[in-house]
Amino acid sequence: MAEIDWPWHYSFPPFFTIQLHAETRSKQIVAWRALVLEYHRLTKQSVLDIREAQRSPLFNNTSINSILFILCHNTRLMINLIFIWHIYWHTLEEWGGMVYDWAQNNGMINTVCTLFELTQGDNTCDEEFHGLDTEVLIKALRTLEDEKKAEVIIFDDTQGVKFF
Repeated sequence: MAEIDWPWHYSFPPFFTIQLHAETRSKQIVAWRALVLEYHRLTKQSVLDIREAQRSPLFNNTSINSILFILCHNTRLMINLIFIWHIYWHTLEEWGGMVYDWAQNNGMINTVCTLFELTQGDNTCDEEFHGLDTEVLIKALRTLEDEKKAEVIIFDDTQGVKFF
């Protein structure tokens, strides 16, 4: 895992508190968005489980009690929360483009690849999509289907894609 160089505001307590002033809150949200995307890009994670987030260094600055920490410990408040988020530091179209470029560059057009080969295979170790969450990969491959560049194949335990 990559070493995280936390920005200065990560240690600034108001960063972890929703700001009341609209302009300040807007800047805070932009800063949080950038931090979440960069953290997930560096750690090659594309899924955020809110139930586990309190253990993540991203949301758990041990010197600051955050609102997320409070929410995660109050189950009455958690009833209406969705627990899993997908984090995209690239758009689905960009992810799909990267996978398709890899397929073209490696002679995989008119060939079927398993999703495991794409995300865990030896031939993709140096690719940014290596290790990508399968659900995110499928969504990205669906963008290629829309462009008639691929067909996603999913039945039973078999998951793959054929590139055109």
